[in-house]
Amino acid sequence: MPVIVLDVKDFTTPLFFVRTLEVFSTCATFSLAGSLHCIDDDVQRHANTFWILCMFTWCFFFTVTLFIHILSLVQFHSIIPVSWKNLTVTVAALGTLMCLSASVIYPLLVVNLGKSQSYCVAVAVTSCLTVITYASETYILICTQAEEQRGYMGRVCGIFKIVQLWGNCHMITLIMESNHSPLSSVPEWQLLLSAVSVCIFMSVTTLLVICGDFAGRCPLPFDRFLGVFNLIGVLLYMAATVICVTKILENTPTEMLLVVMETVVAGITLLAYTMDFAFSIKSLCDRSH
Repeated sequence: MPVIVLDVKDFTTPLFFVRTLEVFSTCATFSLAGSLHCIDDDVQRHANTFWILCMFTWCFFFTVTLFIHILSLVQFHSIIPVSWKNLTVTVAALGTLMCLSASVIYPLLVVNLGKSQSYCVAVAVTSCLTVITYASETYILICTQAEEQRGYMGRVCGIFKIVQLWGNCHMITLIMESNHSPLSSVPEWQLLLSAVSVCIFMSVTTLLVICGDFAGRCPLPFDRFLGVFNLIGVLLYMAATVICVTKILENTPTEMLLVVMETVVAGITLLAYTMDFAFSIKSLCDRSH
């Protein structure tokens, strides 16, 4: 297929518009947050983990979106050895969830530290604009296309896997922060970290295989691997949720917000793994008949 550079029609599509807004809004957000970030030394340790998560989110999706935007404009995506429809919907949907979390975490972080509210509002506004643009791209890629054109990640099972990766990323951040909390003991912290690390490895492996279009090269049916991964995720997050709930019931309100956040994220991720496992079983049963 010949490479067509800068086709005029590409500048009038809804995807061009929303991706341009994504690039500008993410750039504005991390630029504001980075230039105006000032946290006192006594709270630096507590805030640094969440600030890094927010900055990583905005910088990462700015870079990936810019890369996708440029490749789409110059029509080079057709010669890249990836599943383009799976990659784009994954970035759009995951960007929606991650930027939504950053839009909530960053203002709460600054408010709790009692810092000036003016720049916090500016960062929150640009971050919320980023959420709207990524949600718009997700809608365009999923709701305006036929099911066979969406790719695997644009279907229900794919969305569940994106939610799982979102939950795993946030659980790692919360667990690393809870290491400094008096509510966390070493054995339960190690158990949570090990469980979430395994789940992150499975999520990243799954996304690489799907977006890299390697599913057909697996020695065994890939849907069976997905079923096993989902079952492991259900079991591990059941244990993680029980640990988080136990920490809420047995401890004092000191730093309880962190434990509540862990419990909520673990519950949402457990639900995503459970629903995905149910769909995997249904798919396997349908193929066996």
